[in-house]
Amino acid sequence: MTSTASPFPADESSQAYHLRRKRELSSLYATARSLTALGELDDVLRSIVRHAHGLIGTDFTYLSLLGPDNALSVRASEGTISADFLAAGIPPGTGLGGQVIERRKPIWVSNYLVADELNHVHEFDELVAREGLVALLGVPLLVRGQAVGALFAADRSERSFSSEEIALFSAFADHAAIALDNARLYDESRTALEKLQAAYRVIEEHVATIERSQAVHEALTDVVLTGGGPKDVARHLADQMGGSVIFLGRDNALLASAGVDQTLHDSDSPAWPGIEQALEGARRTGRCMTQQDASATTHSVAVVQAGESYLGALVWSQPASPSPADLRMLERATHIVALMILKENAVADAAERLSGELMTELLVNSPHVSAAQRARTRARGIDVDALNLLVVADSTTVATVELSRQLHAYAQNHAGLAGEYLGRATMLLHAENADEAVADGHRAIRRQLDRDVNLIGEHVQDRDWARAFATASRCLDLALALGKTDHGATTSDYALYSLLFAPDRINELDRFISATLGPLLTYDAQRSTDLVTTAVTYFANRGSLAQTARALRVHLNTLLKRLDRIDSVLGDGWRGPEALDVQLALRMHQLRVSVGV
Repeated sequence: MTSTASPFPADESSQAYHLRRKRELSSLYATARSLTALGELDDVLRSIVRHAHGLIGTDFTYLSLLGPDNALSVRASEGTISADFLAAGIPPGTGLGGQVIERRKPIWVSNYLVADELNHVHEFDELVAREGLVALLGVPLLVRGQAVGALFAADRSERSFSSEEIALFSAFADHAAIALDNARLYDESRTALEKLQAAYRVIEEHVATIERSQAVHEALTDVVLTGGGPKDVARHLADQMGGSVIFLGRDNALLASAGVDQTLHDSDSPAWPGIEQALEGARRTGRCMTQQDASATTHSVAVVQAGESYLGALVWSQPASPSPADLRMLERATHIVALMILKENAVADAAERLSGELMTELLVNSPHVSAAQRARTRARGIDVDALNLLVVADSTTVATVELSRQLHAYAQNHAGLAGEYLGRATMLLHAENADEAVADGHRAIRRQLDRDVNLIGEHVQDRDWARAFATASRCLDLALALGKTDHGATTSDYALYSLLFAPDRINELDRFISATLGPLLTYDAQRSTDLVTTAVTYFANRGSLAQTARALRVHLNTLLKRLDRIDSVLGDGWRGPEALDVQLALRMHQLRVSVGV
């Protein structure tokens, strides 16, 4: 049954009727004012239903809103009503609510279940029966002419709704729709404000990150321009980024640290087990790698590279997980650090080159020293007349260029010169005690290289550095031939050999070797044999046939045949107790071949 006009109640006088209408209108406008003061959508919905329930005086009142699928669902209720009913949804175009939405006008029925004009849904009818709902009034909630929901008043007994009740309920619904629209606008405004505030916070964080990144960039650029070092880099990064920072060199040894306990760095590398994997990943990808250790400390590793050259790494540690902006900041910091290292290397290379060039000039022109050479050495804080020790170095595992670099670093701290001369790492120093100076130099360079290295020093007289170089070089070759691979000594330790291999006596050595071993050397040359090596090995093993055969890796019978052949060439006495000249000649020949004299 649709809504129709109803007469005044027969038992109510005109005066009573007008008083009741006055109270209802006063309540309606008071309610409308209170609704406009609300902002939250859920608060508005609950207030609408609460006030409507008080005005209409039915058993229960509820409000349903249209969802995205145009189905009605209960959003607020007042009075005794079951949870199942509140959870029910009304499909589009069904029930009394469907007609209210479609027709956008109030509709009521005195008995819902027997109202044939409604499009019933079996599931909802069952809920209506269980709830005991009989009479039902529904009015639309219209916002700018569009139905957004409906307000319902229900009784559990059959009844009619008067035109005054319908008008009052409709008027209230109009006010409620305005309040509902305001609430939606409020929610949208609040959501927009929250998004704006969130965007503003992001902007603030971004600006702060940019400012911090700029501060890091300026600080590190200042380090480069003012000639700072690894300690300054670590300190500035720790100050700007917080946490702790360590600076690793190209060999991953610790160069500097800031913001950390010194106990963590008593060794040469950081006390963090996962650093090797992080370094490997950072070098492979070229990006910052982050890991957590057992104490939940986060470590971020960024490598310092120039092209394909690995120059070191920065490790930033802190309790919290870093943001992507922090990691980008750390990566950008490595670019400035790379420039600093390249600058330092360029300065060091220039100083090393100049030192080597000046040393070469002194050796080439020795013993003469020009006025220009004196001025250049004086400018470097070096007294050219005090350079009384020449040192040469060699290693089976380190290139000459690297050896020269290490000699240069040592010479800088000892008022000397160093470089590469005739393919050999060479150094000029002043020394009060040559043996002690060479031993100290060997210890220092051995520690820096962590490799075997030979250093041979020769005392220089009257600035004759060229002669000292020749003597020291011969002794260095002799040391290698004698099996010396890791020691520091002066040429005095090789005085006998140095004397024998002196250039002015080489002819005497040739005559001695030829007179003693000539027939055997000729035999080997003509027949492509190596009886000389057999004889040397025989004496090295003190005449033991079994040990000699093992050393030569030949059968004993083969050795005996070789020894018999040597007997036929040199005579039976070559291995007798008085054959010292043969042993000495064999040793001199072996050393001469080794050193290329």
